[in-house]
Amino acid sequence: MADVYMAGDLRNGTTFELDNNVFRVVEFQHVKPGKGAAFVRVKMKNVMTGSVLERTFNPSEKLQGAEIEKRDMQYLYNDGELYYFMDNNTYDQMPLNKEQIGEALKYIKENMNVTMVSFKGKVFAVEPPMFVELEVTYTEPGFSGNTTTTSGKPATLENGLEISVPLFVNIGDKIRIDTRTGEYMERI
Repeated sequence: MADVYMAGDLRNGTTFELDNNVFRVVEFQHVKPGKGAAFVRVKMKNVMTGSVLERTFNPSEKLQGAEIEKRDMQYLYNDGELYYFMDNNTYDQMPLNKEQIGEALKYIKENMNVTMVSFKGKVFAVEPPMFVELEVTYTEPGFSGNTTTTSGKPATLENGLEISVPLFVNIGDKIRIDTRTGEYMERI
């Protein structure tokens, strides 16, 4: 059975059921106005539809926690329409479409392990590793004489993702990316 939360105990990432939907806390703020009772302002994302809404709660209001299942799976391949993942324990394969995978699609490549997040058997998120290592397949050579800028240059990675990298990064380099921010971390 899932936990019951007091609204005053909500934190980023907490998942709970409300009005037959499952929400994940994106942002929360405890507000104590000069007059009147304190309240909790919550920005929450519907994990099934992706819609984001804001709502205020009384800090003592009870919310039913949602039992979220996480499974480690390996991304196998894409057949044009669907992306196939394999459960690392049972070896069962699961096909997902682009919408189900969402933002994670930018960071994954074949044979990479990811975490599948579901509620009552319905996958609502695919979480790539926090850091991924990808090879640069295209970037312009470092711009000559341009050493004062810190902005970097565009680069295309092996999975098609385009990001900004420092001027010293070249084609064939492997780089580490933070999947939470989508930013270049370091050359490997």
